[in-house]
Amino acid sequence: MGKRNLPESPLVNAPHIPVLLDEVVAALSPLAGRRVVDGTFGAGGYSRALLEAGAYVVAIDRDPSVKVHADRLAAEFPDRFTFVAGTFSELDTLAAPYAPIHGVVLDIGVSSMQLDESERGFSFMREGPLDMRMSQSGESAADIVNGLEQEELANLLYAFGEERKSRRIAQFIVAARESAPITTTLELARIIEKAIGRKPGDAHPATRSFQALRIAVNGEFDQLVEGLFAAERLLGEGGVLAVVSFHSLEDRIVKRFFDPDKGGPAQSRHLPQVTLDPRRWDPVAKAIKPGASELERNQRARSSVLRSAVRTGIAPRQPYYDQLGVPVVRGAA
Repeated sequence: MGKRNLPESPLVNAPHIPVLLDEVVAALSPLAGRRVVDGTFGAGGYSRALLEAGAYVVAIDRDPSVKVHADRLAAEFPDRFTFVAGTFSELDTLAAPYAPIHGVVLDIGVSSMQLDESERGFSFMREGPLDMRMSQSGESAADIVNGLEQEELANLLYAFGEERKSRRIAQFIVAARESAPITTTLELARIIEKAIGRKPGDAHPATRSFQALRIAVNGEFDQLVEGLFAAERLLGEGGVLAVVSFHSLEDRIVKRFFDPDKGGPAQSRHLPQVTLDPRRWDPVAKAIKPGASELERNQRARSSVLRSAVRTGIAPRQPYYDQLGVPVVRGAA
């Protein structure tokens, strides 16, 4: 399959450039006449490519702001595109009326259009309310920042953001909020920069903390795990699941989900052999990262990884978390 000439594509002018698009389409091919769930619809980049390849697409998203993009595709592909509001963690239930489903694609994390909308509060580079809610409902980032005890806040930043200086950051946040609640993105970013400093050429010091807060607000790790097992329940033998993730914590979960035996303790020939659980996914494709040309077009693709695998006929598992390496916030209720 040849590469798309994205610089001349209308997708480049869209609010979100889909990452590893050609690789995702290739992983799910052949697509003509097959039914695919796009569990993280966003601006519809993956859905459009799948539709153009001849697939029937059931798109899912919890963000009300994506409606305009869904309406556009529904008008262009009225017989092959359906949008369902909801979370991809329940994709098996949401897509059940459209079965059989032959493929699922998930693009994990925040979309470019969410980052670019200052009023959504995802970005530390733009002034906006400290919000970060993908569904635009429920607990906000401001609620967490102003409500958690110092130790629990530090543990959250460390577990979900891998922020090594989480305790110092939490200390500065708690001191700052004693005067007045922290309500904006730039206010929080300045507090974090004051706490840990900033070296020229390094990533912004608030990067990991904002990631941690976004994950906590949206329950992203729970969503990911539940979505993976939902896809396992939904897809029959031969179905393909393709997952694009954007940082090591997510990628580790996906990797262990597809191949739970990898990374386990080696078996000794001197001890009774452990019977391995039957494989639900086989073959598991090699992880794919973006090439130089894609990175030149879209710097937001730099940390992305695509993992895909084919469903076997073995019955689905009950969801579990511990063996997948899902981070746990110590001290959380």
